[in-house]
Amino acid sequence: MTNTNPKAVNGQRLWHSLMEMAQIGATSKGGCNRQALTELDKQGRDLFVSWCEDIGCEVQVDEIGNIFARRAGADNQLPAVITGSHLDTQPTGGKFDGVYGVLAGLEVLRTLHDNNIQTQHPIEVVVWTNEEGARFSPACMGSGVWSGHFDLQDTFNILDGDGISVGQALSSIGYKGLLPATPRPIKAAFEAHIEQGPILEKEKQQIGVVTGIQGVHWYELILKGKPCHAGPTPMTDRFDPVQAMLPILSTCFELAKTNAPWGRATIGDIQAYPGSPNTVPEEVKVRIDLRHPDEQVVANMVAQFEVAVEKISKEFATPATLNKVWEADVTVFDPECIAAVQHAVDKLGYNNMKMVSGAGHDSLYVSRRVPTSMIFVPCEDGLSHNEAENASQQDLAAGADVLLNSMLTMAGISNDNAN
Repeated sequence: MTNTNPKAVNGQRLWHSLMEMAQIGATSKGGCNRQALTELDKQGRDLFVSWCEDIGCEVQVDEIGNIFARRAGADNQLPAVITGSHLDTQPTGGKFDGVYGVLAGLEVLRTLHDNNIQTQHPIEVVVWTNEEGARFSPACMGSGVWSGHFDLQDTFNILDGDGISVGQALSSIGYKGLLPATPRPIKAAFEAHIEQGPILEKEKQQIGVVTGIQGVHWYELILKGKPCHAGPTPMTDRFDPVQAMLPILSTCFELAKTNAPWGRATIGDIQAYPGSPNTVPEEVKVRIDLRHPDEQVVANMVAQFEVAVEKISKEFATPATLNKVWEADVTVFDPECIAAVQHAVDKLGYNNMKMVSGAGHDSLYVSRRVPTSMIFVPCEDGLSHNEAENASQQDLAAGADVLLNSMLTMAGISNDNAN
């Protein structure tokens, strides 16, 4: 029999767990530095595993270090319903990015345990390895390997700045598991996360019902010029890559403006060589990030940008090399999973809005193999990847309530003794 009454987590316990985890790698400015596959990451993983074992979960670790904490269902032959995120942080990260999704999942398990609720399907909480990509690149490594997007052996060979490989680091912290890093039968996946942007706070909404993830295109643009002295050389006689760079970058921002409100253009890195204040550069390198949640729109943005680079570089006689560094197609989440989140939000009565994630998450790769959706809660001033990252206890509990009820919708309840 299915119990249709809304279920609520213990928000205070969730908060205390977040604060206890935040002590591992705590920084002087109130954030966290718990980078992937370090000793501090091991401590965070060990704490999570101990909490799961305390409530009788079976814990397994796969080859790339992803942790799966399983609570048995009434029928363990049925595919599991999973949730999770990551425990690793940026070097100057906050207390909530990633870890909230893991510990909200743990709170779901604890709530089911406390209330003796038996689900039909098994439920699992996952810790994905190296979502941030701070120590080892690329980001979303664990979910990327698990989904088949990255090759396992190639990933083992990736080195950090000190020449330590992913495989060595996994072994050193004891999290190079035996479970194959490939999907097993899974009915649905959910990920709770702070928004990492200002939209929910600005719109005064407590929950974001996430329908997908923006398409992302990363470029490296190299413009070649002719170095010459800043004083004697007239402006008309220069082959200056900076002069070409400026209208190209203006084009990027114009593309974002034309495709508002979801268009995005970010110029995160500019380097000039030789880097002398009184020499026209012989080369500039620029990193460019273009995003939009509509596949056709982002394709048009990319096409117009590439045409502009060719046209403007010729106009200024500064040869251009444009390298596509990385891209992620627009991710559209599963309608049934989105509906489960929306049903939970409506049942619980939280202010909410449908939205698209502007950031990438493990759900990007998970959704390629499993029906998936996400749940967002506001974060103060939209700050994330920042030691000042903050979220309210009330909002975090609300997101976990939505997660619990969404998972129960998909997993089913086999008894009703939790009324």
